[in-house]
Amino acid sequence: MRSVGLSVALVLLMAGAAVGGEKIVISHRGASAYLPEHTIEAYTAAHIMGADYIEPDLVMTKDKRFICLHDIHLEATTNVEERFPDRKRDDGRWYAADFTLAEVKQLNVHERLNNRFPVGMSRFEVPTFEEMIELIQGLNATRGRDAGIYPELKNPAWHRGEGLAMEEPFLEVVGRYGYKGKDARIFVQCFEPKTLDMLRNELGSELPQILLLGSSSVKAGMASAESLAQAAKYADGIGPDKLSIEQDPDLVRRAHACGLAVHPYTLRADSLPSTYKTFDDELRQFYVTYDVDGLFTDFPDKAAAFLAGL
Repeated sequence: MRSVGLSVALVLLMAGAAVGGEKIVISHRGASAYLPEHTIEAYTAAHIMGADYIEPDLVMTKDKRFICLHDIHLEATTNVEERFPDRKRDDGRWYAADFTLAEVKQLNVHERLNNRFPVGMSRFEVPTFEEMIELIQGLNATRGRDAGIYPELKNPAWHRGEGLAMEEPFLEVVGRYGYKGKDARIFVQCFEPKTLDMLRNELGSELPQILLLGSSSVKAGMASAESLAQAAKYADGIGPDKLSIEQDPDLVRRAHACGLAVHPYTLRADSLPSTYKTFDDELRQFYVTYDVDGLFTDFPDKAAAFLAGL
């Protein structure tokens, strides 16, 4: 059983990484409940709070660098409209693929949601994937932990159409930092089966892979026993939205029968569904009743504390 120590500042939880068959905590965009998503500060907090895996979403810049950003657009979480007012496309959006890394580094990152970290307080920037990896590996060394990373390749088909194919450059980066083989402390996630199939069966990657399933793909039959068996040819697990499991709890059993882990997204204590009295109730429903193997949460401290009490 992992041990957890509480404090009143940033060091909210001290926890060991899950190993073997233990259930895991996946920190969604870092500790995004407490600090702006996909920032070095949010990733640092997630590590200190005991997350077993920390998620960077990845998009590419014009000069083919991976940056940690949830969207292919910049305006939702940066001041790009103010800094580069004339760089939007005809659709009114500012695309990361139109900017060099040096230009992206000129931007300030701010909180996406109104009820979280106050906009305008402190200063945050968009990190590169390499910066994120080096941070986590450095914290692993100084804190005696082995937290993993859980990168998502965002919209690979779109990037390919922009002349920014993601798959081979991604494997080069993670390989350079020692993420190789089926036992590496990494999960590679994507909504696009083609990319996961390419990584596994064309480029020969043995890294653990997760097929993300949105509600539309579940409705399209991608959560059927037959589809899950097909997914097992290139994936080691699935990441369905949490509502899909609540509507069809047997999805977890079907996935497990195909040898697939199940990591649903996203549990948030500050947007608790009315069906639960407390956040622990929702965590218990997923970890214990539905028997998922791990889950994404903006509150890694609360999920780690819950697992510590089982």
